Amino acid sequence: MPGGVKGLQPMRWCCLNAFDALAHAYGRPIASAQLRTIPEDFIVEEVAACRPHGEGEHAWLVVQKRGQNSEWVARELARFAGVEDDAVGYAGLKDRYAVTTQVFTVRTGTVDEPDWSQFAAEGIKILAVDRHRQRLRRGQLRENRFSLTLRAIAGKSDDLESRLQAIATQGVPNYFGPQRFGHEGNNLIQARAMLDGTCRETNRHRRGLYLSAARSWLFNLVLSERVRQGNWLTALPGEALIMPGSDSTLSLARIDAAIQARIERGDLQPSGPLWGRGQPLPRGEALVFEQHILAGEAALCQGLEKAGLKQQRRALRLLPGKLAWQWLDAATLRLDFSLPPGCYATSVIRELVLTGLPES
Repeated sequence: MPGGVKGLQPMRWCCLNAFDALAHAYGRPIASAQLRTIPEDFIVEEVAACRPHGEGEHAWLVVQKRGQNSEWVARELARFAGVEDDAVGYAGLKDRYAVTTQVFTVRTGTVDEPDWSQFAAEGIKILAVDRHRQRLRRGQLRENRFSLTLRAIAGKSDDLESRLQAIATQGVPNYFGPQRFGHEGNNLIQARAMLDGTCRETNRHRRGLYLSAARSWLFNLVLSERVRQGNWLTALPGEALIMPGSDSTLSLARIDAAIQARIERGDLQPSGPLWGRGQPLPRGEALVFEQHILAGEAALCQGLEKAGLKQQRRALRLLPGKLAWQWLDAATLRLDFSLPPGCYATSVIRELVLTGLPES
């Protein structure tokens, strides 16, 4: 039976330190590097899950931002259009310390369309304008494409090459990144206070952020122990296996060679908990494992259940799409890859080099 998760102190939170303490799949990196020396070192392009209809009550805006967060951009677009903040939709939060491209929708109606060519705000460019029938909602993403530049690399290039090959073939632990927990972990701190009744949060948006932070923390705890034990790429008896592209799960008391082969091919994925109410999806040994790891977080688990969230699962492995890399010089490395929505480039970088990752 697993012991406590080493290095993680859930009641004494420092966001970056706690993220760094999560177990590494390929051992703690021995090379260091600088990331986001300038915003152009962290380029993200959002690929929406739908295309604009060409008509409708919503403006469809392809926006490039530099050094700004998505919520601030949304408020600026609402202000310019003369509409309420909740008239603006977007699929996901994008990093602040970066150059990112994403879609926003603004419900402007069918008359008095703003002249978007006159929009001006620091660090924001509107690249394209179209019309859409519906508000763009959170999670309506196909993928995010990244182009990252690591500078001032100190370490052996052969070690980095070996790690890159391993990441390309086996992937990385699918941790929620430090961005999920807010500045200095404030989202998790507020989640604990909200769920134990110490404070009351009536703002729907903030409440959602806090609940997400709590679930993410619990998932990271379980995944870190799986990585530490070396079984994050294999299925435990009773494992809740995810079928990619589906909400379905498969739980088997016995894991045979055929099932493990499907896991290695990516047809099935071992999973970890996104905590909530309802019957736990894993069974047997896998369920006992998770219950043991989360025994010290009973209050957080019970609070999420009372908040009405339902049990869900998240894949333990994150496999970057089309991972490619190029040495620009002896100390500068550029990485290009894509990730599914809800996954973090910081989880890829932490397996490669040690770096201070600013919180978005």
